Parts: sequence; structure tokens; C-alpha cells
Amino acid sequence: MFIGYVSDERFVAIADVLLEFQRDGHTEAVVRSTPRGGVSADVPPGNYLVTLVKDGFGSKSVRLTLPVAQPHQFRLLSDCVLGYVWPRSVKSGGRSEFRVHAPEAYRLSLWRYGYKREQIKLLGWFDEHGPRAVMQITPDGDYTQTGVNWNKQGYGSAHHTQFVTGPERSGLYYLHAKGEKSGEFFAFPWVVAPAQPTAPIAILASTNTWLAYNNFGGRGNYINASQLPDVPIVNARQDLDRYTKPGSFNVWGFQDDEYLPLSFERPEPGNTLGEHEEVTDPIVGRLQSALAPAEWRLLGWMEREGFAYDYYSEWQLHNGDLDLDAYKILVISVHPEYWSRQMYQKVKDWVHNRGGKLMYLGGNGLNCEVEFLSEDRVRFKSFLQPSTGGALGMPNPKNPAEYCESRMHRTLESEANLLGVVCTESGIMTAAPYKVVKADHWVFAGTGLKNGDLFGEASLQERINGGASGHETDKISPHSPKGTLLLAKGINQDDGGAEIAYYETASHGAVFSVGSITYVPSILVDDAVSRITANVIARFLSEDK
Repeated sequence: MFIGYVSDERFVAIADVLLEFQRDGHTEAVVRSTPRGGVSADVPPGNYLVTLVKDGFGSKSVRLTLPVAQPHQFRLLSDCVLGYVWPRSVKSGGRSEFRVHAPEAYRLSLWRYGYKREQIKLLGWFDEHGPRAVMQITPDGDYTQTGVNWNKQGYGSAHHTQFVTGPERSGLYYLHAKGEKSGEFFAFPWVVAPAQPTAPIAILASTNTWLAYNNFGGRGNYINASQLPDVPIVNARQDLDRYTKPGSFNVWGFQDDEYLPLSFERPEPGNTLGEHEEVTDPIVGRLQSALAPAEWRLLGWMEREGFAYDYYSEWQLHNGDLDLDAYKILVISVHPEYWSRQMYQKVKDWVHNRGGKLMYLGGNGLNCEVEFLSEDRVRFKSFLQPSTGGALGMPNPKNPAEYCESRMHRTLESEANLLGVVCTESGIMTAAPYKVVKADHWVFAGTGLKNGDLFGEASLQERINGGASGHETDKISPHSPKGTLLLAKGINQDDGGAEIAYYETASHGAVFSVGSITYVPSILVDDAVSRITANVIARFLSEDK
């Protein structure tokens, strides 16, 4: 009887797993999984306790009724250190539960990430009396939709709580988990917003983008975006649609309602950073260059320059915890690609009708609409059919004569209506300095730059190193507001340079956009990038709405 497959947290098949099938306390069969993770057993129908054991993975038992209607997806968790907090963001004084997986005792501490890494407190050492008792268990099946639900078994005693309270000071916090014997280290982020606004500037963490790039469990918005395949992966280059089907965006060829939800309630390996990493160090890693570790560089710069800020998650903008009217400036940075319709409309109304000041210090932002199904679950409206107009644009499926500049344009409107710029295919995966176009504009005050001069040559980004204009780049479009000014343009090949743009609204609102993912990684190490950004903040702070 074929029963199913066994795979790990990446949905990679695990060969040679030992499975014991017990019924009524008696062993009916002991089998091993095949190279593709397949499990078969010669057993009669009935209710079974199936126990799975494999070196390097956490053992577990599953109750299963045979035969199964569909192949069962057994899931095992590697021996490693991982963790996350839930909720992902709280207000100061609120509580989150830390959920850590470790096959050994571990030390846990709380740190704040500003210009200096600051240890807030030691949360303690965690272990239990039983062997490997702080090892977590993942559900079987596709838990990218539901979350991993850690701390549900063997946790929750009134005397052994695992909660952490949001510190009084808003900011980006990380919890550091370190194994006792192995020394293995894993850090995971936590957004703490103020209980009440404390500063004139609000900075938004790109938490939806963090989710989009999180493949833990075998799915993200770039790997198996619509659903898990029927069979676990053995070799990604041979088995994943991303590599086997023609077209660079084949993973987004499904209609919006075909994308199954993704849960925030999972570890985020792409957001971890080095145990001793400092804000002025190069950004190590591929995903880190576009996620929280890169956004940390902006927060460090803000504190170095003396600009007070409050920090929020995108969920807190969506649900109303972030009161835009309490702030003079909203800053979004690095790669805020995925926004809900409610987020977009709130910010656009604030800027265009109520005098809000928006600083967009990133690239490929607001490019795709997401739908919050709940605080912990999101559906990405990622359908995309590239055309000669660019990899991020497409004909409108409802009106083929109309060209959509992005997925957001397809479902709502071009993000250029708010940002002044929109991402295009040219410039992707390149990096270069900017060239000054309008040196007499006030943003360049004190820089000494003239038209034609270059700036933004230094960068902390190692994935695509070369300058402040790069990785993915945005440009002014026909949908940019009337009067949008071009201040500088990256010298990237094929005219792919990011365009620094600025416009004002009739309500005295304003938007400053840099159109580049690599802009923030330059801000701490390039004097001109630093001065330009400071000029904009100082100007916006001095103006009334």
C-alpha cells in the first residue's frame, strides 16, 4: 500500500527514514522511505500510530487512518536552531510569545538594533527535563498556509511561560538564540511600535516582503507560489517550476485566487544576521540584502544623525494602529514590494489630501497587491504575464489594449501615482552610482555636487555591489503626478538607472523617491547619499502640513 512521502522543512525529500506502523500496540510493519521520500507498507486498513526516525532530524509519531485518500505528506524538522515571535509586532508593553526550536539547551537574549546593537536583557536558558525537550514539531502537510504552531505540545505551563514584553522604546529588536553545546546561532526580528506616538517620523518595516521571500516549509511567493507540489523536491533545478518551465516569471502564471495563503507564523531564515554583526558591516547573504538586515542600516543611520523615529510593521498600518496624522513623515525603505489596498489608499490619501510627507528610500516598491485574510495569513495577488514592455509589466487581462506597469497597476492603479516612480525591467541585477541632473534643487544643498557629478559609489550591499542605484530600479512614468521632477539618475547599463524623483501636492504634501534597493545600503558609507537624505528629512520636518 502506498501511503505518502516524507520531507523536511524545505519540502526536500528525505531518503531512508525509518517508519514503524503500530496498530493496537502491535507493530505491523517497519519500512524505509525511498530516494524520493516515498513510503509504502504492506499493512491492512485501520488506525495506526506511525513513528518516524532519521539521524539529523527530530523523531515524531503521527496517528493515521489507512488507506489514505491522498498521499500523506509526513514532515520532519532538521536538527538546528530556529525561532520566531508571535505576534510579529506589538506596541510597547504588549507581549509576544517566543517560539524556538533547538535539539539542545539554548541561551536566549533580547537586543535592540539601532546605530549600536544594544542588549536589552537576558531572557534566560531554556531546556526541559526530558531528552531533546525543546525540539519543536512541525505539522504534516502544507504548513506554509497555517503556520508551524510551535509551543503547542509540551509548552504553556503557568510556571514555564515563554513571553517577552515590548520595551518602552520603539524600534527593531532581535532575539538571539544560541545552542549550548553546538554554539549554533539564530537571530529573529521583532517590531515594537510605540504605545503612543513619540516622534515626528514613522518608519515602516517591510514585513509583507519578509513574508514573500520566506520559503520555510517549502513555499513562498517565489518558490511553489500557488501551492506545494504533489511530490517533494529532490533536485531543485530538475523539479521546481521556477527552473524547469520557460519564462523567468513562470511561478506567477496563476490567477490571483489560485495562490493559497502564506502564513507569517513561521521562522524567517532570510532575516537572520551574524551574532556580532554591526550596522556598518557589509550585509552578508543574498536575501538579507533586501530584508530586515538591510532595513536596519537605515535605522542605524537615523540614530547616528539624531533623527527620532517610531517603528511599525505593515500590518499595523493596515489595521490602523499607525495613525498617519500623528506624524509629519512616513519612511518606507529597501524593498517594500507588497502592500494591501488599504495601506496604499491610506497613504495616498494622507499625502495627496492631508499634507503628508512620504520618503520612499527603496526599489520595486508597492508593486503587487496583497490581501490580509487575518493578522497571520496573506494572499499574494501575483498573477503576471510578462510582455515586451518589461518583466514587471503586462497587458491588462481585462483590456488587452491597456498596458499595466505592474501587478498593483493591474489590480488597483500604477504605484507611480503615489511614489512618482515605478520599477522596470532595465537595471535589474545591476548597480552603479547616480548622476546629478538638477544640482540647483535644495536636496543637494551642502553636497557640493554639480550637474553630471556622480554620487553613491560606496555600498554595504554585497549581493549586487557597485553603487546606490541598483538591484531593482524605478523610473518616472506617464502615471507619475504632474510636476514630478527628475533630480538624479543611476548610470546603470542599458539606461537602467534608478531615478530620484520629487513632487508636491496641492495639500502641501510631498514625496521623495530614490527608486533603488541599494540606496539604503549606501547611506552609512556615502557622504552624499547621507547628506541628501538628511536634507529631505530636515526640510519635511520644518514644513507644516
